[in-house]
Amino acid sequence: MKKVISVFSIVIMLFAFSACSNFADRGEVTSIENAEFQTTMEKSETEGETIASSGKILIAYFSQAGEQYKVGVVEKGNTEILAEAIAEETGGTLFHIEKEEEYPDTYDELTDIAKAEQNENARPKLKGSVENFDQYDTIYLGYPIWWGDLPMPVYTFLENYDFSGKTVIPFCTHEGSGNAGTQATLEKLLPDSTVKDILAVNGSDAQELSNSTLDELKAWINEK
Repeated sequence: MKKVISVFSIVIMLFAFSACSNFADRGEVTSIENAEFQTTMEKSETEGETIASSGKILIAYFSQAGEQYKVGVVEKGNTEILAEAIAEETGGTLFHIEKEEEYPDTYDELTDIAKAEQNENARPKLKGSVENFDQYDTIYLGYPIWWGDLPMPVYTFLENYDFSGKTVIPFCTHEGSGNAGTQATLEKLLPDSTVKDILAVNGSDAQELSNSTLDELKAWINEK
């Protein structure tokens, strides 16, 4: 009997993980979309290299990995995986946009807080800052779609720096919502910048990072 209960518990846990990954399309969080929760990463110390004549490159991204990260279901947040792949392809410098007061690990708590921040049009304080931001001519900006929008810490990041004259290349992860109109949002927020076409990648595709996804990513980078 105990074995039956144990197997049943495992099935329930797997179902719960699957449900979390699909929350995005229910208004969530990649809308909070697959909700990518917080995870620790090794910061790249590679200096931005020149691609064409675009100057030094910064890859700034917000990514969360959460409960699924803690129980070993995923190793990194979806957006972080893409950011690292872009850094490897471009030689750019990685910067992890992190909220000063960390989000909770539990999915439901995170989605509630993210929705409350959105309703309040909050600008959460961030950890750290980009050194010598002026030296970067090209900025790849990554984020998951949360509640059909940019996560509020990304708004804070955009308002903390002067993007005038810079080229901004956005990329996002989602669970079916696509870019959720954030291309237009960025163009409105950054009127003095050149905002390139966004790359929107499904969260599961980012996690798997198959050869076809990598080929799509490289083709998108080369178009810029």
